[in-house]
Amino acid sequence: MFGRSKTTNDQLDDELHPQRDGAKNKPTPKRKDQEAARRQPLVVADRKQAKQIDKAKRNEQLAKTRQAMISGDDAGLPARDKGPVRRYMRDHIDARRNLAEFMLPVMLIVLALSFMRTSTILFFVTILTYGVLLTAVVDTFLMYRSLRKKIAAKFGDEAASAKGNGMYAAMRAFQMRRSRMPRPQVKRGEYPA
Repeated sequence: MFGRSKTTNDQLDDELHPQRDGAKNKPTPKRKDQEAARRQPLVVADRKQAKQIDKAKRNEQLAKTRQAMISGDDAGLPARDKGPVRRYMRDHIDARRNLAEFMLPVMLIVLALSFMRTSTILFFVTILTYGVLLTAVVDTFLMYRSLRKKIAAKFGDEAASAKGNGMYAAMRAFQMRRSRMPRPQVKRGEYPA
């Protein structure tokens, strides 16, 4: 009326409340709209697509775990390798020269010698096999005994007698240093404090 232009509610709203950076600048969505947007069927209609999505998620998780195994990041490690006690055990075993880790190369030599069919060589191979195995087992047992005392002194008796520690230490000691996972984080001779 009288030459004045009519404004719409949107124009009036823009004049009263200008757009700001970092602000929401829109009304809060209704709850039922948000719930409908998040709703997914229990059984996926397209199984092929569901398999691809599941495979992608699994591959992503495996990649994270592998990266944690290489870097030694405690957050991404599997449950069997997590915790300060297990890190201490790994560092102690990796700092030490274990006789058991040299067992695989010696066994390859024993295998090559066993193809020679002379009785003297077979006797020597048998003695060498049992000798290497026995010294590796004794060395690993003595290493774990001393490691257990150090764990008890640092973390308490309960952590030292936790189930699975002995087998974890033995399996790590029997692996060659380059093939250990999680990768060794200390050099030889750098025992943990």
